[in-house]
Parts: sequence; structure tokens; C-alpha cells
Amino acid sequence: MTTPSSETVDLSTRAYEELGFSRWWQLVATAVMMGLVSPYKYVWTAIQEPLARDLGLSLAALGAAFTLFVVFLSISQFPAGLYRDRFGPRNLSILAGMLAGGGYVGLAYATALWHVYLFYSLGAIGVGVVYTVGTNSALKWFPDKRGFTTGVGTMMYAGGSAVFIPYVRANATVDAFPGAVQNIGILICVGVVASAVVLRDPPTGWMTDGGARSDSSTQETDHSSTETIEMVTRQYTWREMIRTRQFRILFAMFAGITSVSYMLAGNIVLFAENSGIGAGIATAAATALPIADGLGRVAIGGISDRLGRERSMLIAFSACGIGALLVVLSSVLGLSTAFLGAVVFASFFQGTQYTLVPSLMAGYFGDEHSSANYAIVYLMEIGGGVFGGIGVGWLAPTVGWSTTFVLGGVLGILAALGAVGLRSPSHG
Repeated sequence: MTTPSSETVDLSTRAYEELGFSRWWQLVATAVMMGLVSPYKYVWTAIQEPLARDLGLSLAALGAAFTLFVVFLSISQFPAGLYRDRFGPRNLSILAGMLAGGGYVGLAYATALWHVYLFYSLGAIGVGVVYTVGTNSALKWFPDKRGFTTGVGTMMYAGGSAVFIPYVRANATVDAFPGAVQNIGILICVGVVASAVVLRDPPTGWMTDGGARSDSSTQETDHSSTETIEMVTRQYTWREMIRTRQFRILFAMFAGITSVSYMLAGNIVLFAENSGIGAGIATAAATALPIADGLGRVAIGGISDRLGRERSMLIAFSACGIGALLVVLSSVLGLSTAFLGAVVFASFFQGTQYTLVPSLMAGYFGDEHSSANYAIVYLMEIGGGVFGGIGVGWLAPTVGWSTTFVLGGVLGILAALGAVGLRSPSHG
């Protein structure tokens, strides 16, 4: 295997020569798309009750729709990634906008449970496509700032919902709800399709005359756009990647930290209610969680560009696990303010895997096949969803909420330990 070499290149100028405009517009377009499809994951908690009421369904029956969302979101990314790496992102993103927008419009006309399952699953496929396009556009156009730019996109996916939740809550009446859901669907469709028009992938060899691509271990020579980057000459296909030790470690790490993330995001209100924490603090914790999550993704992503991905993973994943343990400790001691602080602390780190893992993988395995490669690791989102949903639902009544959250905290710390000794395949 060829040893990486260093080369000084002006990436901003080279990108401008290829695009005819600043590469930052690629990031703006994908960030807008990510924010627009965020309601599927983060606004579900606000729409499920009025939806169940209008259709005469139980929340338990309706809850399977969210499980289907997680499954289709995850499995759609691999075929979408294969297509995108070969044919580019534009046409695929236009289709995704129609699916994601159409899913929400369909909810406005649903009259049976299977309609909800169908429309939310179709929408989930669109969300999965937008997610893989958004994440990997940053990897392909910003090898010098992978952590920060990937963090911006995933921050929008986490934080974009803050715009939609008040709108849904204000229109949760029988008469207004269908129209509100339909309007969101139309906005998703129009916004994603419009953003997709500007999307392009860089041609092979755009960064160097020889066609090599850059690693994520970027070291800036100054504060301009000229960077000293470590070049990776081997571009791993997904078949080559899955045979490496590094892939197996990252796969397990992603499963562990995602389990903690879903445990916190999906159950913090129930944990508070069952631990004697007041309703006001519980509501504040649920409101602060996605905000802290989004800010953490971009902040830790930017820090990792300087500190390194592996070291950042060790710190961030450990902090998330410790934060979950602090949530338990503060609840046991009956310290409501400390409980809220612990939730914010844990939430700040709970989504950092969505920034750090794809950035690291592009550095390890190259960016030519990054969409398909990351999509395979992202399949463990299903595992995290199972633990955070079904797993917590079974464990909490069996062993107690505190023990369940302690187990989640331990999973986060174990995921962090996977980063110890993790090195690029090019270094053995």
C-alpha cells in the first residue's frame, strides 16, 4: 500500500474552477435540504398525538411508523450511496425531495393506519437519500474542513426541527392539522428540489494534477484557503472496506454511541417522570436536547479538524456516556437543576458520531466511494433505534430506569474506548 504524501493545494480556487462559484454554496444547499427533512425524525413527537386522534388510532399502533422510518432511512442509504458515487447527487436528490415531501402530503390525506405506514416509509427513503447526499457532499468538497462542514449539515438535520415544532403545535386542532402537515410536505418538496439544482460532485483528481485525493488529517499552513493535506492514493470500495479491522471497530463504535443517543432522545421525558423530576424540568430537558445535540455536532466537528478524529471520538463518546451517568446520579439525588445540566451536557455529545465517523472514514478509505461506505456503517442506526426504543421499553420495567440509563452510559464509554489505538489502514 502506498504511503500517504503531503501536498500544498489551494482547494477553494480549484473548487471554483470546477464549479464556477464558491464550493460553500454546495454546503449551503445540502444544509438547507437536511434542515427541511428533519421533521421526519424530530417532529414525530409533535404530530403523532393529533394524527392518532384524527384517525382514531392508539399511540402504540402508530409508534410502528417511527420504527419503519428508522429502518427505511438506514437501508435506503447504501443503494443511494452507490448510485450517487457513480452518477452524482442531482437527479437522486430531486427524487428524494419528491418522496420526502410527498410523504408528509400523504399524511394529510391518510384515512387508515396502513396509509401512515406507507407514506412515512416512502418519506423515510427520501430522507435517507438527502442525508447521504448532504453528509458526503461535505466530505467530497471539503477535505480540508471535513469535521466542520459535516457538522453543519448534521446540525441542520438535528436543529431544523425547531422551526417546525411550534407551527405543528399551533395547528394541532382537528380542522388545522391536515393543512399544516400538507404545507410542510410542500415546503420539503420545493426546497429540496430547488437546492438539488446546484449540486455537483467533484471530478476525479480535482485536487491534484496526479489524481490523488486528500485524507481528513488536514493541517492548515495558514488562515487562507491554501492547505497542507495528507494525500490518500487508495480509494476503498465497500467490499474492500468491510475486510479491514478499522471498519469492524467503527461499526461497533457507531452501534454503541447511537444506542445511547436514541436512549436519551427517545426517553428523557419518561425517565424524568419516573424519577420524580418535575414536569417543567422534563419539558425544558426535552426542548434543550435537540438544540444541544445540533450545536455539539458542528462544534466537535470543527475541533476535530485540529485535534484529530480519533482523539475527538475518545473525548466526545466518553463525555456522552459520562453525561448519561450524571443524568442518573442527579435524578437519584433529586437535584432538578443538575439533572437539566446533565441532559444538556450528554446531549451536546450524543450526536457527534454523525460528524466524526463519516469524516474519519473518508480519511481512512477515501472519498470516491464515501457515500456507499458510510451507508454500511450507518446501518447500525437500526441497532441504536432498537436499543433506544424496544430495548429501553423492555429493560426499564424489568430492571428500573436508573439501571437502564447506567447501561446506556456504559455503552457510550465502551464505544469511546474503541478509538484507542485506531489508525488509518495506510499505517497498519
